[in-house]
Amino acid sequence: MQFSIDAISSGARACTIVTSYSTIQTPVFMPVGTVGAVKALDAIDLERELDPQIILGNTYHLYLRPGDKIISELGGLHNFTTFNKSFLTDSGGFQAFSLSDSVKIDNEGIVFQSHIDGSRHKFTPQKVIDIQYNLKSDIMMVLDDLVALPATKQRLTQSIKRTTEWAKISLAYHKYRQNQGIGIKQNIFAIIQGGTDYEFRKESATALCQMDFDGFAIGGLSVGESNRQMYDTVEFTTPFMPKDKPRYLMGVGTPEDLVENVARGVDMFDCVMPTRNARNGTLFTSFGKVTIKAARYKLDENPIDSECGCMVCQRYSRAYLRHLFRAKELTYFRLATIHNLYYYLDLMRQMREAIIAERFDNFYKDFYAKRERGDSN
Repeated sequence: MQFSIDAISSGARACTIVTSYSTIQTPVFMPVGTVGAVKALDAIDLERELDPQIILGNTYHLYLRPGDKIISELGGLHNFTTFNKSFLTDSGGFQAFSLSDSVKIDNEGIVFQSHIDGSRHKFTPQKVIDIQYNLKSDIMMVLDDLVALPATKQRLTQSIKRTTEWAKISLAYHKYRQNQGIGIKQNIFAIIQGGTDYEFRKESATALCQMDFDGFAIGGLSVGESNRQMYDTVEFTTPFMPKDKPRYLMGVGTPEDLVENVARGVDMFDCVMPTRNARNGTLFTSFGKVTIKAARYKLDENPIDSECGCMVCQRYSRAYLRHLFRAKELTYFRLATIHNLYYYLDLMRQMREAIIAERFDNFYKDFYAKRERGDSN
């Protein structure tokens, strides 16, 4: 991986990440392709309508179905899905914890039951790296001990200790396997934990960031804390992270979350919100959210967002999308997903342009001013 900082404006960073498959310009939002597909879209939609340079796949789900060994036999995620840009795969630890009816976490790893058939499995630091080798993702996340908030100091202490130890094991194992010729083109990121406690965040960041990882993530946020707590925790944590490596905030979030955390020096994001909300009838726009099922859009011939350049806004009306949603027509899911992801990706592009032009402060003010004015149609 190659990493360079192109510009900084009011603490916000515009960077370039080069992997074996794509050149990624940050700030970047990674659409979530949990099981090897962004829901409601295919690789042609991604290529022609959205052009993301990186998407996220889920180690837990792909391990259980169709199986990482099957994906390996079929050439890895790039060949299997025909998406020819970069993949980041998370460790699967969060899903093992949150989706299993019975889970046990100890110092060796996570024992869990499959949400599909109830079979029992164990994730260890080495195991999740081996799975990601089979997936052939460009960026691999290490196994970490995630804690739901609020949490006791005792539980946070335990989480940091395990996360640090698992990171050491993962990095040593990755270097060992690379020396054997495995995973040479794959990169590995560590995950900082600590809840919203500043001392725990400092302890976790300090321990992990002295290790030779390719990048670092802030995990354990957007799990129950307030937005203000999230923003303050990120603002406190980023100064302890290397300036010359990517910074990734996991599982976040709303358009406001993206803007606020880019302002705090974060480079990379992922979240199911644009795709999930699209399916549930919520569309994101430059002036706020549109609940497309609302009666007010029954005869509305305007596009979802007059400032949006996506093919949906260029061709279809709010009235038509409302009809599709209420009729439960499958076409709605595709169109709404394309729009929401286009909005997210374009928001990142606008922020990058503002950073390079050294006018991020102006962008920040304009972003919120549009929301205060509301829908002009």
